[in-house]
Amino acid sequence: MRLLLVEDDAMIGDALVGLLRHEQYVVDWVRDGSSGDAALLHGQFDVVILDLSLPRRDGLAVLKAMRGRRDHTPVLVVTARDGVRDRVMGLDAGADDYLVKPFDFEELLARLRSLRRRARGDIDVLYRHGDVSLNATTREALRNGDPVELSAREWAILALLLLRPGATMSRQQLEDRLYGWTQEVNSNAVEVHIHGLRKKLGANLVRNVRGLGYRVPVAGEDDG
Repeated sequence: MRLLLVEDDAMIGDALVGLLRHEQYVVDWVRDGSSGDAALLHGQFDVVILDLSLPRRDGLAVLKAMRGRRDHTPVLVVTARDGVRDRVMGLDAGADDYLVKPFDFEELLARLRSLRRRARGDIDVLYRHGDVSLNATTREALRNGDPVELSAREWAILALLLLRPGATMSRQQLEDRLYGWTQEVNSNAVEVHIHGLRKKLGANLVRNVRGLGYRVPVAGEDDG
């Protein structure tokens, strides 16, 4: 799950990035509203964590611009503005949820999980392919009903591919969803994760498309 954090407070930003990455989130952090707007124009994120009191461009303006161009990425506003009018303005501008500083980190995590479930349109999202299933809520992988331990990035790659069986994703597309801007990526990192998936869940689950990337076959497709 890739997050965009738009927060100008260095102490809060550093703490959130460290804690969220420890929870296996991919986090990109920008420190002003203009940079947040640019990131949203050029990147793809699962959830935005947005402060309101930002330099260069106010968070409400960033939010209104997002919704104005029909960017429906879930937005969690995290701000010290705790008045009823502030909350109403944030929600009316297009925020999906509103959390007042200071907050408990466990509550932030719960709200992120809730936003992601809501965006997928289900409370307990299951991806199934043959004898393999993934639970997006518990992040559990099963094969023939038995749990299989996947690394966070193995799980993320498989979830991305299972969203659209038969569609091909390039290595670059997968890297963009798995790693933040500041994280160094080994040239064969995706290949290593794919190898791990095949070893744990079957050699034919993820297939190479020569020169293009990777895909999982559609239901009933020949294994040959």
